[in-house]
Amino acid sequence: MDELNSDRPRDPYLLTEDDIKEPPKTVWETIKHLGPGFVLSAAIVGSGELIATTTLGARAGFVTFWVVILSCLVKVTLQLEFGKHAISTGETVMTAFNKLPGWSYRQVNWSIWTWLFIQVFKLLQVGGIVGGVAITLNIVFPSVNVTLWTALTAITASLLVFRGYYTFVERFCLVMIAFFTVFTFLSVYFLQYTSYAIGWGDILFGLEFNLPTAMVGVAIGAFGITGVGGDEIMYYHYWCLEKGYAAYTGPVEKSEEWTRRARGWIRVMYWDAFLSMVVYTLVTAAFYILGAAVLHAQNVVPEGYQMIETLSGMYTETMGVGAQNVFLICAVVVLFSTLFSALASWTRIFSDCFGTLGVFDFYDIEQRRKAIAIFAWVFPILWALLFLFMQLPVLMVIIGGFFTSILLLIVVFAAINFRYVRLDDQLKPGRFYDIAFWISVVAILLAGVYSIIQVI
Repeated sequence: MDELNSDRPRDPYLLTEDDIKEPPKTVWETIKHLGPGFVLSAAIVGSGELIATTTLGARAGFVTFWVVILSCLVKVTLQLEFGKHAISTGETVMTAFNKLPGWSYRQVNWSIWTWLFIQVFKLLQVGGIVGGVAITLNIVFPSVNVTLWTALTAITASLLVFRGYYTFVERFCLVMIAFFTVFTFLSVYFLQYTSYAIGWGDILFGLEFNLPTAMVGVAIGAFGITGVGGDEIMYYHYWCLEKGYAAYTGPVEKSEEWTRRARGWIRVMYWDAFLSMVVYTLVTAAFYILGAAVLHAQNVVPEGYQMIETLSGMYTETMGVGAQNVFLICAVVVLFSTLFSALASWTRIFSDCFGTLGVFDFYDIEQRRKAIAIFAWVFPILWALLFLFMQLPVLMVIIGGFFTSILLLIVVFAAINFRYVRLDDQLKPGRFYDIAFWISVVAILLAGVYSIIQVI
């Protein structure tokens, strides 16, 4: 478990010449350096895809299937901008945000204060996810009540994260990704042995870019909640640093050698981001198909975590009660993957934030590890208490989702600054990339503003 004896940088947040490494030149070597996308995919494919995406399929049927696919594909450019900024500067998110244009209070940028305010409500969202895991476990093992499952879920997450090592986080997320990817595809496969079987005609119909007027609101909502979100984009920044991409590039300097290394590690990051996009797009599509095929046909739209029990029940028609239990256990894994990845990410970004506020020195490796360990216990306790106090997991997730829309606007602003102000001229991409970038920016802005207006 101790990464000090591995070939990773001793401290990936401090750039030194000792950690410089040439970027890989072969496909196999590139694959060996992938990883941040695994953590990202584990965060994305959780409550959003299992609950929200399936609900959208239940509401709209296959007609907005293309919207969900497009949502997963176009947002990746913002993720790439944060990854490029991490590699080319070695800065953390909070250090980068503190250099954004605009007013400051106590030498801390407005974007950080706004982010900190939003996190008050994001606590509710992850608390709802903790509740979702507990509720699902209670369905599988009803002899243990939801309160006890909530406590066990929180403690398990803390035990897995508090040591703070990147390698363990990456490998654990990889295992969970493999598990829930196989489970999701099997769910769609076994669907064919029920009365809700689908054909290629259904899929092709969903890809015809049809959008009835009545479905416009649903489509924009689908775009906002599927694929990579503002939180995950910010978290990806840290995982690129901890993987060593910036440390391997070396301290920032104006030289051909540094530019060549930066381009090489950015290319690795591109592979990482695109492969993770493929994973979460396929899994998201599968969840959508389940909702569209099973629930839309019945004109049934269960609320929140009732979706899990409803979907699991359909397998009893052809495969018995045992299949239902397998589905429920797999649903627990999907939800817990989000919780685990969220906790690992929260410990880092909050440690960074408190370092920026002057509470401690984030760039001191021992102080940072101590902060990560403390936050790994504090946050699950808060999430569990919030759920047990409110006991409205769906509402908690919805509240957090609304504030995620606001956070996306800050992420877009930062990405534009990274691309057109901070990025080294030698690393700037071509015209095709910029077109894709602005499509992503405009689409996210429209979805974010629409979500805010709808809530107001």
